[in-house]
Amino acid sequence: PQGSQEAKAFVNAFLKHSMPKMKDDAIQDILTRKAVVLEHYCKKKTKQKRKKTKGFTAKQRREMRLFEIEPEQQRYAIFLPLHELWKQYIRDLCHGLKPDAQPLMVQSKLLKADLHGAIVTVTKSKCPSYVGITGIILQEFKHIFKIITKEDKLKVVPKLNNVFSLEIDGFISYIYGSKFQLRASERSAKKFKLKGTIDL
Repeated sequence: PQGSQEAKAFVNAFLKHSMPKMKDDAIQDILTRKAVVLEHYCKKKTKQKRKKTKGFTAKQRREMRLFEIEPEQQRYAIFLPLHELWKQYIRDLCHGLKPDAQPLMVQSKLLKADLHGAIVTVTKSKCPSYVGITGIILQEFKHIFKIITKEDKLKVVPKLNNVFSLEIDGFISYIYGSKFQLRASERSAKKFKLKGTIDL
C-alpha cells in the first residue's frame, strides 16, 4: 500500500494530467472541498448516410425509349400466350373461379390484380371513337392503357371518362377508369370501397 505522501503525489499528478488547463492553485482549491468532478468529452459518432440506389428518371426512360414497343412487335398473335398466362394467374388468384364463387370476392381480387395480358373492351366513353375497342392490355400506366387489337393496332386509351369490361370464364367485371387512375403497383395496396359509382 502507498503512503500518504505517495498517494497525494499520485492524485496531484493524475489531476494535472486530467485537467491540463487548470493551474495548480485551482486544483488544490478543488481538493480542499473533497470533491473532484472530472470533465469527460464524448466523441460524437457520425452516422453514415445510406446511399440511395438511383434509378433512371422519367426523362431518361423516355430518351432511352424503355416503354416503347417496336412496330414489328405490335402483333396481336404474339401476345396471345401472355393472355393465357394471365387467365391462369387470375384462376389461381380466385381459387379456381368456380360457379359458386362470390362475385364481390372475385371483383375485389380483380381490382388489385395485375392486368397486363387481360382482354378488355371499352363499353362506355365520353369520346364515341373509343367505344368498342377490344384488345390485350400490354402496358398500364397511371392514366392510360396501351391495348393491342386483333387488327394489330396499338391503341392508347385513357382511363378517365371510360368504362372497361373484362371477361374471364363467364365472369364479367366492369372497370370505371376514372376511379382506377393508379399505377399497378399502387393498386395492390389501395383499399377500394365496395359501393356503387356514378360515372359518365
